Amino acid sequence: MALKDITLGQYFPGKTIIHRLDPRTKLLGTIAYIVALFLARSVLSYAILLVVLGGLIAVSKVGVKSILRGMRPIFIIIVITAILNLFFTPGAGEPVAKFWVITIYEEGIWAAAFMILRIAMLITCTFLLTYTTSPIMLTDGLEKLLSPLRLLRVPIHELAMMMSIALRFIPTLIEETDKIMSAQKARGADFDSGNLIRKAKALVPLLVPLFISAFRRADDLAVAMECRCYHGGSGRTRLRQLTL
Repeated sequence: MALKDITLGQYFPGKTIIHRLDPRTKLLGTIAYIVALFLARSVLSYAILLVVLGGLIAVSKVGVKSILRGMRPIFIIIVITAILNLFFTPGAGEPVAKFWVITIYEEGIWAAAFMILRIAMLITCTFLLTYTTSPIMLTDGLEKLLSPLRLLRVPIHELAMMMSIALRFIPTLIEETDKIMSAQKARGADFDSGNLIRKAKALVPLLVPLFISAFRRADDLAVAMECRCYHGGSGRTRLRQLTL
């Protein structure tokens, strides 16, 4: 798996109806879809949710390849979760298979299949949100949705800004990590051979230059915002007014 396969936080510009939707609509729709995923219990409910997701992907014209490429980094998590559900879900009837201390029931097979679908569809709908919504629009939508919390003196604008900046910098930090890895490979570093523990230890030298680069970028961003007289959300106007 290459770091360039991690596409979370990227935005693909477009003029589809999904791209033009108000960010608040997309945020609420994503939340509603995730809730529906966790409430789904039958094959029919998962089939309906899968058809809805497929329709949204087709309308957004993001491309199935982009979504599948973004799913590659979490493939191992999906596999481990499926195995745990397959082997450790108890059943009421006769086991389908049994070897050593491991027993597989029909309920475990269904639980593993549903869990794979649930995780994959959850990640896909989240990707669809970030792929079709620019960070600025996402920030405005979050701020509008959370605006009632201002009555409790919660700094809504600052929270939305921090979430947006964090999301925006994910692709930047991934690209920076890839550059550092390439530079260290050119100096003889080995990140590919050995077992999992050895590979993890080989990544430790990446942390120092990555943290230095991240702090430098954060400092540059803070200076740029101060030079543009940014002082928070109080009294600010917007270039684009959101309309549901």
